[in-house]
Amino acid sequence: MSKVLITGKTKLLGVIGHPVEHSRSPVMHNAALAHLKLDYVYLPFPIAPENLEIAIAGFAAIGVVGFSVTIPHKQAIIPLLSEITPLAQTIGAVNTVSRQNNKWVGTNTDIEGFIAPLQTTYKQDWSQKVAVILGNGGAARAVVAGCHQLGFAKIHVVGRNVQRLQEFRNSWSNLPISENLQVHQWEELSKLIPQANLLVNTTPIGMYPKVDESPLSVEEIASLPRGAIAYDLIYIPKPTQFLEQAEKQGVIAIDGLEMLVQQGVAALKIWLQQETVPVEVMRQALRQDLGLG
Repeated sequence: MSKVLITGKTKLLGVIGHPVEHSRSPVMHNAALAHLKLDYVYLPFPIAPENLEIAIAGFAAIGVVGFSVTIPHKQAIIPLLSEITPLAQTIGAVNTVSRQNNKWVGTNTDIEGFIAPLQTTYKQDWSQKVAVILGNGGAARAVVAGCHQLGFAKIHVVGRNVQRLQEFRNSWSNLPISENLQVHQWEELSKLIPQANLLVNTTPIGMYPKVDESPLSVEEIASLPRGAIAYDLIYIPKPTQFLEQAEKQGVIAIDGLEMLVQQGVAALKIWLQQETVPVEVMRQALRQDLGLG
């Protein structure tokens, strides 16, 4: 790849998080920007929670065009923005911020990222289908909203902490989603898995360093119905234990790599204000970076 020359005209994009050095976003976005021959650079910005407000003010001062938001800032950033889209409001989390008319506008492209493979490669009529979601954190919120958008008949969320589950349930109470949404404790999983047409892991179980773990036992995964889809938001290792076991059952397995690509694609379209971005270039840059060829 030819060396990128940074000048006084180079426009800035980036990702904020704490820590942020593990982020794969710079690899994907810089590959796309180079391919488009644009004078932009996408940088990782490590920002501690107590510096968030001052950092965002600094970004405005130096003319940053937009940025991605990762852990732990996805909710904390909301009060610092002039506007957030209804979608981000529904989820209660922002992962993409853009500068529009001298104001910061926040949205959430995680939903788009999550549903992309379910709308293309594995497209079907979801209106009679059941989704079972493991975990009830921030990622689960985007998945619930995505399943609702796809039209699932029933959305079951399973968690370990009764109070957090109840809070999760209550947070949707005035929205149409609440009609199809039920929350359950982990002990109820054995009843839910045989009904699941889509089973999603939003927990960090199976992620480095606990790569030998799975949120479910082999027996639990064995009770998935034929033709079901197992979807893990984790993308390293590839495949996770959860997906490896699912594949042995003859179930369709989707990992989080495509979600990462597609949420990035949606963000880049917002920042560049253009409808076409090089998806395949972004996907390949990530695969190469992860040693997947």
